[in-house]
Amino acid sequence: MGPTAAGKSALSIALAHALGGEVVNADSMQLYRGMDIGTAKLTVDEREGVPHHVLDVWDVREPASVAAYQELARAAVDDILSRGRVPLLVGGSGLYLRAVLEEFEFPGTDPAIRERLELELADEGPAPLHERLRTLDEPAAAKILPSNGRRIVRALEVIELTGAPFTASLPAPTPYYPSVQLGVDRAAEGLDARIANRVDLMWAAGLLDEVRALDGLREGRTASRALGYQQALAQLDGELSRAEAVAETVRATRRFVRRQRSWFRRDPRITWLDGASPTLTEDALAACAAAAR
Repeated sequence: MGPTAAGKSALSIALAHALGGEVVNADSMQLYRGMDIGTAKLTVDEREGVPHHVLDVWDVREPASVAAYQELARAAVDDILSRGRVPLLVGGSGLYLRAVLEEFEFPGTDPAIRERLELELADEGPAPLHERLRTLDEPAAAKILPSNGRRIVRALEVIELTGAPFTASLPAPTPYYPSVQLGVDRAAEGLDARIANRVDLMWAAGLLDEVRALDGLREGRTASRALGYQQALAQLDGELSRAEAVAETVRATRRFVRRQRSWFRRDPRITWLDGASPTLTEDALAACAAAAR
């Protein structure tokens, strides 16, 4: 786990070869079919024969669901374990990782409540709903961006369903699987440069063509807001130039990295590794061996 562009995917391949492992995706956007370039999804050749699971499972029109992901990912982990292999859960989506690794039951949903709140969101925008959430559950509002209408709606739905704060529905960490948790990060300057290079490569590799070919992307409430895809759509609509779209994607990715770091750094169970270290794989294997003792 760790921030975008730190080197998680490369390490996961090295560890899979060393440990007899298979990768289970924990990147929320790599769940979408056809979203390859902008999510830095490894190609088949780049996977070096290592099996990958829980990729390309959703159409871009489908909204993200952590509960649905949890079911798919745990099924993959259990299958890998049943064959005597090592599951490697890899990604930067903190809530998705937690949903697999910890006891995590999701509150139900009510279509009528959800529809009413989504209509409010469409009519009024996220700001009034976020203010309502702040009055009902200030800790939840502090953790959810005022612009993230989808998560605000979900929090308000849970509050209305349960009569309790949304934060009360998030349990204290209790392991579901025993695990070794490795965080990969880099010095800020180095990571910033890697992000800028990655975004340049996305456009050079044909991100705009990928976006053009993604039928239904604009209707996808989650997929259309993915880093790079939102900016590519704006470029295709003439709202941004290529240079502006690239620059905005770099800025948005760096902001996202700060949020990822804030999420992961709170967890003392993570052993942090330097993604720029020439001994990264050896360091990771040593951390695994230490945890096994």
